Amino acid sequence: MSANDLPDAAPRQRSALIVIDVQESFRQMPFWSETDVPAFKAALLRLEKTCRARGVPVVHIFHVGQAGPFTEESGAVRGVDWLPGSPDVCFFKHTHNAFSDTGLDLWLRRRGIERLIITGIRSEQCCETTARVASDIGYQVDFVSEATLTFPMEHPLSGRVYSPEEIKAHTELVLAGRFARIVSVDDCLAALGEGNA
Repeated sequence: MSANDLPDAAPRQRSALIVIDVQESFRQMPFWSETDVPAFKAALLRLEKTCRARGVPVVHIFHVGQAGPFTEESGAVRGVDWLPGSPDVCFFKHTHNAFSDTGLDLWLRRRGIERLIITGIRSEQCCETTARVASDIGYQVDFVSEATLTFPMEHPLSGRVYSPEEIKAHTELVLAGRFARIVSVDDCLAALGEGNA
């Protein structure tokens, strides 16, 4: 049985909200689209506001790359203008997962965090990869798809373009029951209850 094979209601383990790569860098990429941003923004802001109110630590992760708007020199490796500032901690990553060489795991374990709430950009890339690694190293994972964002992708062989909805559905399929619980914002907040004990 996987560590994430849980009943409908998750136990109230100490949780942390992980907000991955919600940064200005993406807004400068050619594939950027505002189409799904309003729904993503509403879901993420609602989740973050409630987590802060309930004492759930908020962690911001930003990606630093070697070229373009993901370099530190670009000035774009910072939260988008609507992302609330003052997280409990911020880490900068250089890989697709939020753990490798960032100090995130140590920070979480020192605070007794057992469950991670995964949100951010892109659903199938850094969010999914972080969820997989988190599960493998012993965390329970809630993957909140509606609080993730992605963009259309073209298959390299067939040329078929997959919509964000299809990509997110596939991400949910491959994570569910193996690496994460797939939850809505409402499900996630209900599992947290009134506190973060």
